[in-house]
Amino acid sequence: MTALRVLILAYDGVEALDFAGPFEVFTTASRVSQRMQPGTAAPFDVASVALAPQGQPVQARAGLQLLADHTIASNPSADVLIVPGGVVDAPMASPETLRWIAECAAGAQLVASVCTGVFLLAKSGVVTREAVTTHWEDIADLRAQFPTLDVRDEVRWVDTGRIVSSAGISAGIDMSLHLVERLAGRALAERTARQMDYAWTHNTSHPSA
Repeated sequence: MTALRVLILAYDGVEALDFAGPFEVFTTASRVSQRMQPGTAAPFDVASVALAPQGQPVQARAGLQLLADHTIASNPSADVLIVPGGVVDAPMASPETLRWIAECAAGAQLVASVCTGVFLLAKSGVVTREAVTTHWEDIADLRAQFPTLDVRDEVRWVDTGRIVSSAGISAGIDMSLHLVERLAGRALAERTARQMDYAWTHNTSHPSA
């Protein structure tokens, strides 16, 4: 089986754990999978892409610096695109960034957001009327800015099929484990959570639409 390419976006102001949580889940899942089935290929190939020139780090919220594998200028493709949250004002105001998100999402099997990352999916036109969620502090703002969206609250993540969105930080880890379950099976997701010493919360919304 060919590994699925998981691409995680990084930008100045990204919430470090919104980025690192999914990164840890998918890389741990690949490591655990190879322990469970020695000699088999890893199920996920995880990489990062940044809104910065090649070789230049992005500065996450609170100052942590991240050096991504790719830049959006190199136009890497993804089977699974993950857009973390954070301070999204600058990427939302960047036509180049929004165009890249839309184009990358169009070629992906799955597109997921953590926290305020859903604002970038909405601004780029990736989501227009779908059921979505975000951090509880940003629910009202998301509804106000994008009134056609079906914004859900009191859920950890929302899965509409190709689009999956989550609430803040730890909910992004829950959602990522859910994606591992969808893509590679429940046993691997549970073993991944166990390896991470993480209490996986199965609180989700599966809209019928």
